[in-house]
Amino acid sequence: MKPVIEMQKQPKTSDEAGFTLLETAISMVLLAVVGLGIASIFFFAAKNTVSASDRELAMAVAQQQMEQLRSAPFTDSSLSATATDGTSATVTRAGRRYVVLTTIANSNTINGTARTKTITVKVTPWSDGTQWSRNVSSVFGSVTLVAERSSLILGPNRQF
Repeated sequence: MKPVIEMQKQPKTSDEAGFTLLETAISMVLLAVVGLGIASIFFFAAKNTVSASDRELAMAVAQQQMEQLRSAPFTDSSLSATATDGTSATVTRAGRRYVVLTTIANSNTINGTARTKTITVKVTPWSDGTQWSRNVSSVFGSVTLVAERSSLILGPNRQF
C-alpha cells in the first residue's frame, strides 16, 4: 500500500507581496524617461567633443598658414595686399575641410612703398550638412589670427 500525500491548498490572502501590472508599467515609463535623458546628455557631450576637436584643428591650420606668411620675404608676392574680402582657399586636415580666408592690408605706406602689413587669417570648419550647421560652426568653430609684419627698411625719420 502506498502512502497518500495530500497537498493542501493555501487560501489567498490580500496581503501578498509583489507588484501590480500598473506599478510595473509606471516604473517602465520612468526608466524610459531617465534613459532618454542620459542618452541626450551623452550625445550632447559627444557633439561638444567633436566641436572642440574642430576648433583645435582650425587653430593648427591657422597657425600653419600664418607661419608660412611670416616666413616669406616682405616683398614676396604672397604678401601682396588683397582686396577687402581677402583670398579664400579650402584645406583638408584629418579628413575635415576648412575654409581659410587670408586678408593682407598695407598698414603704413611711405613714398608709395608699404612699410608694415596687417595679416589676418580666419579658418572656419566647413560642414557638408545644412546651411544652419555651417552657420553654427562658423560662429563657434572659427579661429582668427592677426599679425603685423614690418619691412627691414628704415623710415624717413630715422637716421643712424
